[in-house]
Amino acid sequence: MSMPVPDADAAAPRASLRIAIMTDETGWHTGRLKKAFSARGAQARCIDLADCRIDTTWEPHGLVLPGFGHTLPDAVFVRGIAGGTFEQVTLRLGILHALRESGVPVYNDARAIERSVDKSMTSFLLHRNGVPTPATWAGESAAFAQRVLMREAAAGRQVVLKPLFGSQGHGLKRLGAGGAHPGALAPLPSLKPYRQVAYLQRYIDGGHPGFDWRVLVIGGRAVAAMRRVGGKGWIHNFAQGATCEAAELDLPLAQTAVRATEALGLDYAGVDLIPDPHDATRPLVLEVNGVAAWRGLQSVTSVDLAAALADDLLQRKLPAQRRAVSEAAQTAEAAVVGLHGRHG
Repeated sequence: MSMPVPDADAAAPRASLRIAIMTDETGWHTGRLKKAFSARGAQARCIDLADCRIDTTWEPHGLVLPGFGHTLPDAVFVRGIAGGTFEQVTLRLGILHALRESGVPVYNDARAIERSVDKSMTSFLLHRNGVPTPATWAGESAAFAQRVLMREAAAGRQVVLKPLFGSQGHGLKRLGAGGAHPGALAPLPSLKPYRQVAYLQRYIDGGHPGFDWRVLVIGGRAVAAMRRVGGKGWIHNFAQGATCEAAELDLPLAQTAVRATEALGLDYAGVDLIPDPHDATRPLVLEVNGVAAWRGLQSVTSVDLAAALADDLLQRKLPAQRRAVSEAAQTAEAAVVGLHGRHG
C-alpha cells in the first residue's frame, strides 16, 4: 500500500508575523526595513496612512488597512506620515490611535509622534524632565515674540525662529544681535509663513564650520552617533548639505539622547544635540525626531540600523508572538524531517 506524500503546506508553520510599515513614500528606508523583518521571519508591507480608513461597518474592528482584509497587523512601524490639512493629519494620527486601542503595538505610537512633531511640546517636555535644552519661547503673540527678540538682542544673543511643524532645516531664520548691521535690530519677520505661531529658540553658536550631533536611540539605548558638519551656513542638516562623520558615543551624549527620548515616550528617535559652549560635559538637545531617517547615519556606522529597529520592535513589542511563530516553525520542520526520514 502506498503511503501518502507529506503535504508541504500542511507541514509549514503558521503565517509569519505581519508588520505594517506606515509610510508616505517607499525607497531606501522601507527596503532596508522589509529586508530586516523578512530575515527575522516577519512579513512587512508598506501602507500609506492616507489609504487607511475608519469604517464601523467593517467587522470585527472597524479599521480598514489595505492588504489586511478584515484582519489587523501584528504590529505597526511608523516610518512616515504625509503632510496635509489639519483634518487629514488628524485622521491619519487617529488611525494610529485606533490601532493602539485595538491592541496593535504601534512603534512609535501616535501620542509620542504628536509630542515630537510639535516643537513647543518637545521643548516643554524636555524642560519638565530636566533635559538640557536651549531657552525656548512659543506663542501666538507677535508683540511678545518681538519683546523676546529685543531682550535677547540687548543681552548680545540671537534666537532662531522655526516652524512649529517642520524638519530638515527648512524655514529657519536667525535673528538678533551681531547680524549684517551691528547695532541695528531687524524687526520680527511676519508670522504668516509660520501659521501665526512664533517658536523661538536661543541660538547656540557651534563655531566654524560648525556641527551638531545626531544620535539614534532605539529601545532606550543610544546605538549610533554622527557629527553633521557644515551645510547651509549655520544649519547642519544632512538634507541641507552637511557632511556626516562618525562620532564617539560618550556617556554624556548617550545619556542625554536617551533621556530626551524617554521624556517624549518614543520607542526610537533621532536626537539632535549641540555642545554647550559653557559646559563641555553637557550637550544641549535641539530637537527630537520621532519619525527619524537614518541614511546619513548608516553611512558612517557599522551597526545595521534597520536590523536594530526590527529586533527592538519584535523583542519588546511582540515577544510572545515571536516565540509562538518560532516554535511553530520548529515543530513543522521536525514533522517534515520525520516524514521524509520514514518515507525517503
